[in-house]
Amino acid sequence: MQFLTGKAARLRIGGAALTLLAACSGIAQATSYTMYRDPGCGCCKVWAEHVRSALKAQVAVIEARDMNLVAAQRGVPANLRSCHTLIADGYVIEGHVPAADIARLLATKPKGVVGLAVPGMPLGSPGMEAGGQKQPYEVIAFGPGGERVFSRHGQPTAR
Repeated sequence: MQFLTGKAARLRIGGAALTLLAACSGIAQATSYTMYRDPGCGCCKVWAEHVRSALKAQVAVIEARDMNLVAAQRGVPANLRSCHTLIADGYVIEGHVPAADIARLLATKPKGVVGLAVPGMPLGSPGMEAGGQKQPYEVIAFGPGGERVFSRHGQPTAR
């Protein structure tokens, strides 16, 4: 068995991610997406455009002044809340979750997962691009069994 390192490994992983996203595009297109957002928040519009573009999906937007209430009604733990909440095929997507993670969730439908969340508003996450600045962040899967890391983004690469 041959192990890849460096650029070859990154290319293989990137290719696999693109293949998964392409395979999931049919699922993404068949899914209904409804995003709740505070009317005063601009990053939510940018994130919704990321989802529309990457998943080739229609995203209905509902203005909601009390986003804590919206998230609470959908079972998002207080420590995972952010500035917008999306409902996709019954799953709750909280905050700046990358479209590729949404596609993977919809394709794999992991048991015990109610949704995904990116707590807060990390720089460099979709909708929070800030002149190339990036903070490492995790996408957290949550559900009745608790919370676990679903994916990591912006982590330093091993050399």
